[in-house]
Amino acid sequence: MQVRVLFFGVLKDLVGRSSETLELPEGARLRSVLDHYVRQTPRFEAMVASLAVSVNQEYSPSDQPLRGGDEVGLLPPVSGGAEDLNTNASPIRIVRDPISTKDEVERLKLPADGAAVIFEGIVRNNTRGRRTLFLDYEAYEAMALKQMRELAAQARSQFNVRDVGLVHRLGRLEIGETSVLIVVASAHRGPAFEACRWIIDTLKKTVPIWKKEHFEDGAVWADGEPFPEEIARPAGTIGAQPASK
Repeated sequence: MQVRVLFFGVLKDLVGRSSETLELPEGARLRSVLDHYVRQTPRFEAMVASLAVSVNQEYSPSDQPLRGGDEVGLLPPVSGGAEDLNTNASPIRIVRDPISTKDEVERLKLPADGAAVIFEGIVRNNTRGRRTLFLDYEAYEAMALKQMRELAAQARSQFNVRDVGLVHRLGRLEIGETSVLIVVASAHRGPAFEACRWIIDTLKKTVPIWKKEHFEDGAVWADGEPFPEEIARPAGTIGAQPASK
């Protein structure tokens, strides 16, 4: 059977391509995909423990059975989200044009809201003492958009806020431009602040978006934050044989 394998961030540079079709025996499990790349690419093995893996845009355990036509994503730690809902009318979007904070706030807030809390992630001009020229963002777009919608829904329920706007930009961003915008509208400021902080902290660990930093003396993929344990654990077991029963 054949599965489609997608590579993102530093993995794309490591293997020299963004995707390929992989032939596997019938009944193969997800761990077979990573075992294949460990054998093919020596540097891949050192990265396996930090990866997450997905099947058809869902984070998945290494023992998950695969079927012909599945889409497997190999995801390094994230550093950041062409469907009908990804339109200018949706408050949850991935875009390639500059983000207008004023427009997004006006789009979301209502007269009943007592607070609109805003977070903007902005491209700064330096990283760890090196002068930054610009950033490039890329994403596993379909999965990122799905994860962003789930974050917004969970925030509305968990913090009892009325609505959430979440927009992330991809492509080349210049110094001072907004990479991600979060707007939380609520009757009260306390839940809105809490929801906004939770969304950005969780997004940076779970939504498959990566950034490449371009400096005067070269470029490098930004180190992402480690995946949460429930996501990271499956990839960390790749290469190990299942325990005998």
